[in-house]
Amino acid sequence: MDAEDVWGSFAIRPAALWLEVGFGGGEHALAQIAAFPGIGLIACEVFENGICSLLSRLVPEGGQADETLPGNLRVWPHDARMLLAKLPDACLDRLFLLFPDPWPKARHARRRFVHPAMVPVVARVLKSGGVWRVATDDPTHQDWVRSVMAAQDLFDAPPAEETRPMGWPPTRYEAKALRAERTPRYWTFTRR
Repeated sequence: MDAEDVWGSFAIRPAALWLEVGFGGGEHALAQIAAFPGIGLIACEVFENGICSLLSRLVPEGGQADETLPGNLRVWPHDARMLLAKLPDACLDRLFLLFPDPWPKARHARRRFVHPAMVPVVARVLKSGGVWRVATDDPTHQDWVRSVMAAQDLFDAPPAEETRPMGWPPTRYEAKALRAERTPRYWTFTRR
């Protein structure tokens, strides 16, 4: 995928451009491209296991990896921050960050994607009215997200919901959290 010409990376220009940061096994990304065939989704994942999981869901058993993959999906196998730095202003309609590594130790907090330094970066690439969806089951990370988003003025930041909102496909990380009796929180931040 060419980050410099993100629209040209798709066979047909999508009606909207969405980005998923850290797609894990790819369940959410695949559900989104199936439900919204007119959008273009860029799925970012740095871990090979996640990329292999997504690709194994796309290529049928015994199929060839060079077979045609969905035209509305592109994979970015590098740090999402690198992609965000190259994307044009106000090009995204949605950004998803679902059940990321919480980096629970205080000394690791700078690695979190929801971070005071990242809020303006995300705001730059989201259109006015664009949506940033965040979900986490980790209490430390939940407190962190609340604190970071309460201290900024680029997004409307209503309180989190305790049940997955309509239109949010489930993920295996969410299922794992629920089995462990952890309570996920779901935020929808809207770009002002």
